[in-house]
Amino acid sequence: MNAAIHARGIGIRFLFDRDRRPVTPMRARLGFGGGEAWGFHDLSFSIGPGEGVALIGPSGSGKTTLLRALAGVVSPDAGTLTVQGRIASLLSVEAGVMAVLTGRENAHLLGVLAGLSRAEADARVEDIRERSKLGEHFERPVLSYSQGMRARLGFSVAEEIKPDILLLDEVHEALDHEFRNFVQQRAEEILAAGGIVIAAGHDHPMLERLCGRALHLERGTLRADGPFTEIQQAYLAQV
Repeated sequence: MNAAIHARGIGIRFLFDRDRRPVTPMRARLGFGGGEAWGFHDLSFSIGPGEGVALIGPSGSGKTTLLRALAGVVSPDAGTLTVQGRIASLLSVEAGVMAVLTGRENAHLLGVLAGLSRAEADARVEDIRERSKLGEHFERPVLSYSQGMRARLGFSVAEEIKPDILLLDEVHEALDHEFRNFVQQRAEEILAAGGIVIAAGHDHPMLERLCGRALHLERGTLRADGPFTEIQQAYLAQV
């Protein structure tokens, strides 16, 4: 693997109207905007092959927004971000999943959106079904799934991409013990092969198992970057 991430002064800006409701940039230009807020700003860091990095910080500090930027879900409004390698992510349980479709239909759709041909997606659906261990629920609408079941489906599809970079948000903490161990084992394999794992959450023992380094985010700024144990201890002392 030749995975690498380079961020230089990146920031994500959110626009909202006078009633504090989000607006699109186009609506803001038409005069519907009332203000702005930065999810994070002026972040600079580099992550190289074989690194496991934890994002630590209180809720609202910018961890999920940063993961979404790294996944390509949103683009930075400032700075430059370069991500080299195939990315798989387990972010929001809702991300990319259509609730009215069955697990099978979502598996096929997400595979195509990830870059597989229709034939490749068809050929891999059964592998996704088996890996997800959803059983008969795989043929049922996702709207009937629990949070953990949706996370199982999303990660099982992501696995078919054979990622160089794995992004894990707090949603992985909703997984049951068996599947959570599978995700952690897969993350360790990616690291051993020279890939990158970036994980955010409040389960610090799990983060320590995967990550030797941590970024401490607070109010959208990078407060510290260093060895996991050192950053964790400083953060816990603060809170």
